[in-house]
Order: sequence, then C-alpha cells, then structure tokens
Amino acid sequence: MIMKAILLMGVTVFFLQACNTHTPNDQTARLQAQVDSLRQELKKSYVPGTGELMSNIQLHHTKLWFAGSNGSWPLAEYQESLIRSGFKKIQLYHSQKPEAQLVAMIAPAMDSVEEAIHAKDKASFIRQYQFMTSSCNSCHQATKHPFNVIKIPKLPPIDDQEY
Repeated sequence: MIMKAILLMGVTVFFLQACNTHTPNDQTARLQAQVDSLRQELKKSYVPGTGELMSNIQLHHTKLWFAGSNGSWPLAEYQESLIRSGFKKIQLYHSQKPEAQLVAMIAPAMDSVEEAIHAKDKASFIRQYQFMTSSCNSCHQATKHPFNVIKIPKLPPIDDQEY
C-alpha cells in the first residue's frame, strides 16, 4: 500500500514537472533527484518478515479448521483465501528465501481444501485439511524449520467468534 502511494506520488510529480517550462536538462535533473528520493523512501518502508507472515497464516489455518469442521462454509472460504494471500506475500516480499521458493508445494493441498469447501463436504474437508496440514509440515522440513510442527487445533485461537 505504501509502495503504491509512493509510486502514485512519483507519477504525479513527473507529470507536474513535465508541465514546467524549464530546459530539458533541468527537468531531467529534477526528475532524477525525485526518483532517487522515492527510491530511498521505498528502502525505508516496512516489509513484514516471513515469521510474521507465517504466524498470520497459522492463525487463519486454525480459524479455517473451526469454520470448516463446523460447516461455516463462507467463513471457511474466507479463511482459505487469507491463507493463500499470506503465501503470495511471502513470495512477493521474500522471493529469494527457500520459504518463498517452496510455496508451490502447498498449492495442491490448498486446492483440495477449496474444493471440499465449495462442495460443502465436511468429511472431505477434514481429510483435505489433514493433507494441507501435512503439506505445511513437509514444507517446514524442506526449509529446515522442522521445529515448526503444525497440527489440527483443539481450541479456537479467538473465542469471541462464532464458527
């Protein structure tokens, strides 16, 4: 969001500068200075770490379990979409890390959970959720994080939400 705002600001400044009557060299120098300044601002912008993103995914993983196992299909669909969004952010912000490079290994499991949700099939959802959880643990093994063992939750992470 910050990056989009900075980019929009840069484009706006570019067009405003283009309307000035300065010589081409003056305009080029000013625009280059503004681009350089915006690049410096981007370097300072906040980027969530993989741990933060994975913790967010874990929360939605747990909420997905309670939504799907209770047949709350719209909520389950929403939680599944938030998990996918978290993985996309890992790929966006941390593309060089093994976690980002191995995100694709979760896709078949996510697809099977999504199918069970759309079918509103609780038995299938439970099986596919187990497959997804196992896929998470396989990824943790592959990325040298075997100490992060994910399981089917017993208690909701937030007890003020209806599942």
